[in-house]
Formats: sequence, C-alpha cells, structure tokens
Amino acid sequence: MTFAQRLADQQAAFGPICVGVDPHASILEAWGLPDNPAGLTRFSEILAQAFAGQVASIKPQVAFYERHGSRGMAALEGLIGTFREAGTLVISDAKRGDIGSTMAGYADAWLGDGPFGSDAVTLSPYLGVGALKPAFEKAAENDRGAFVLAITSNPEGTSVQGAGDPAAAQCVLNELGETNGRYWPGQPGSLGAVIGATAGERISSWSIDVNVLAGPVLAPGVGAQGATVQQAQVVAGSNLLCVPVSRAILRAGPDVTGLKNAHSAQNL
Repeated sequence: MTFAQRLADQQAAFGPICVGVDPHASILEAWGLPDNPAGLTRFSEILAQAFAGQVASIKPQVAFYERHGSRGMAALEGLIGTFREAGTLVISDAKRGDIGSTMAGYADAWLGDGPFGSDAVTLSPYLGVGALKPAFEKAAENDRGAFVLAITSNPEGTSVQGAGDPAAAQCVLNELGETNGRYWPGQPGSLGAVIGATAGERISSWSIDVNVLAGPVLAPGVGAQGATVQQAQVVAGSNLLCVPVSRAILRAGPDVTGLKNAHSAQNL
C-alpha cells in the first residue's frame, strides 16, 4: 500500500490527530524527567505505552533528540522502531532539503531501511522542489511519503511564501501535484504539503488553490497555537488532512491515561 493509502486507513480507524512528539526541556521537567538522553528514553517509553498501535500517526521533532548528540538520536531510533513495529505511522519532522548526492543521503536516512527509516519525512523546498527528487523517488520506491513546506504557521515565512504571482507557495503545490500525478497516477499521491492551520487568510489573499496537491496536508497550529480542527479542514481543501498536536496532548503526561484522554479530546 502507498503511504497515502495507509494514512487514510489509519485515520479512518483512529482519527486525524497526529501526536506531536516534542520533548523540549520544559515538557521533560513537567514530567519529572531529566533533560538528558535518559529522560528522552523514558519520555519515549511513556508515549509508547499511551499511543503505540493506538493512534494513526506520530510526528517526532528531530531537533529535540538531536540536541543530545548520539545518545539522543539513539532514543529517537528506539521511538521510531517501536511505533512502526506497532503499526503507527511515523512522520519524522526533520525538514531536510539539499541537492544531488546530499539530498540522496537524506532520503536514504529518513525514507530507507536504516535506523531512522520513517513512514514520511518533512522537507524544505528552498533549493527548489525539483532538488527534492531523490526523496520523492525513495518515497515511491519504498511506499513512504513526504510533507514539503508550503505555507507554514510562523509569520516570518509570509514574505517568502507569498512572493511572486503566482505566490511561491502555489508554485510548490503545483509542482507537488504534478509529481504526485507522475508517481501515483489516478490516485492520491504520497507527497504532501505542510500548510498551517492558521493560514486561511493567506490562502485567500494569495489566491491559493490547495486542491492541485492531490496529496495529504499536514496542518500544524491546532491546540496551543490557537487554531481548531475545523480551520485545519478549511486549509486542506479536498486533500486528506493530518493534524499534528503536541503541547495540548503532552501537557497531560506523564500519566498514560491522561495522555490518551487528551488525544481523544482533540479528535472530537
């Protein structure tokens, strides 16, 4: 099955909420855990107890593991393996983007069969959507997916993403839609876009057509950033919607039941 098909099936069973795995220092402290690799490992173990095999997807933010060096990345490796083995989709939020053999290396790392191999990875198109081809090819080859930054939830992105006529964000969506059509003709593609749930006004003012994507939309901004699932549904258009929520769920930890209840409340 393609990544798009697996995501649709998982969300049909568990709902569209993707658990954002953001173990920053304040979350670890609130959970009574040390801000070190041992704390990260215990944090990941608790999340697995609460969610492995019981939610559609998780989105680990790689930076919070990477800052602890090799032992932190070992904790991430364990998290990815545990959730994928349980059947939960892992969308690694690594925001990689480069050219040539370097991009091919990133593709192999995050969409291959190595220790960080995930179901999908986030990518940055600043060097051109076409430069991401090695990741697109790896995704198609291994039935994985990718989410490319298009309209992010941070205000600093506006000047770049809205530049031009059509807007740069529309150009990204157009190229992704064309690529989806080549790799997965006649069906939803596995190359998605990151479109902030708070981006409704920008989509309107920039005359963005999100439906050309023909792939999933990852819509951050729901929960602590103030957006609602309904707003996320609007920015996704007719595309499959995946809604990452981090703080609004994680603040219910470390109690496993509390974490489960917080996830269920977001899915409502």
